[in-house]
Amino acid sequence: MNGMKRLFDVGVALLAVILFSPLFLICILAVRLTSKGPIFYVSDRIGANNSHFNMIKFRTMRIDTPEVATHLLADPKAYLTPIGDFLRKTSLDELPQLINVLKGEMSIVGPRPALFNQDDQISLRTKAGCHVLTPGITGWAQINGRDDIPISKKVELDTWYFHNRSFGLDLKIIWLTFWKVITKKDVSH
Repeated sequence: MNGMKRLFDVGVALLAVILFSPLFLICILAVRLTSKGPIFYVSDRIGANNSHFNMIKFRTMRIDTPEVATHLLADPKAYLTPIGDFLRKTSLDELPQLINVLKGEMSIVGPRPALFNQDDQISLRTKAGCHVLTPGITGWAQINGRDDIPISKKVELDTWYFHNRSFGLDLKIIWLTFWKVITKKDVSH
């Protein structure tokens, strides 16, 4: 499945980059014109086999935001840029991760990559064996609760995906992700 999955990832990522290039440009301009700092936010993330890579997103937070998971901030909305909330609600901040997919650091579907300092999540994934998976832009945990579920439940869902992954399941996850973004269900703010 790995060869077919990689071919699918590259094909979808290339097509998406081409189709969404006008949207990329609009997001680049919006970020640049509404806040100081870089257009992209690059964070140290954990990839397949607990390797490190730099995940790319459109920057949605001010440059003075502490480098922790958003849910650990006392008042995350206080750190959002003027366009940040919109980019997050629409998941447009995730578009640059298509570059990570093209580089082979991420997949379209897989467990969301943990931050380098999320030791609890990294440890639980390693113990469950699902740390070998290439992280994804979307995944089984994202369509089953996203940020509204505890780390242990996310890892349980990642482990279920690890044992049940298939091309058909990936297509289902992509469709359900698209549906949740369009209906704004379970999309973080």
